[in-house]
Amino acid sequence: MAMTIHVDIVSAEKEIFSGLVEAVFASAVMGEVGIYPRHTPMLTRLKPGEVRVLVKGKEEQFYVSGGMLEVQPHVVTILADTAMRAADVDEAAALAAKEDAERSLKDRDTKIDQAEAQAKLAEAMAQLRSIERMRKTGNSH
Repeated sequence: MAMTIHVDIVSAEKEIFSGLVEAVFASAVMGEVGIYPRHTPMLTRLKPGEVRVLVKGKEEQFYVSGGMLEVQPHVVTILADTAMRAADVDEAAALAAKEDAERSLKDRDTKIDQAEAQAKLAEAMAQLRSIERMRKTGNSH
């Protein structure tokens, strides 16, 4: 039996995932991180994007809008404003949000803050990347 570590993925609304996994992969602000059992304690911010967990040799994919990742000796906790299973990401809504953010960035007359528009664009792109990766791996959990 492979070594495991307990993972909790929690959004502001609800718990998305809780269980034992063999590994966790996430997009931290300083780059991609991989966490395995007995990883050294760590606290880092997450970028909008994918979180992948390896459960019994199969990968499950989640989307987070950013947040915090905390690693303790036997527990990994991911706290995000928004988190969902990658299969639940709405592609049409993500495409609409991407187009809206791109329009806001091009139109200097809009009242929207440029940093806010860039953040919305980054989040929409991360959702779309999650959908594309899920399609490539054929994983629809």
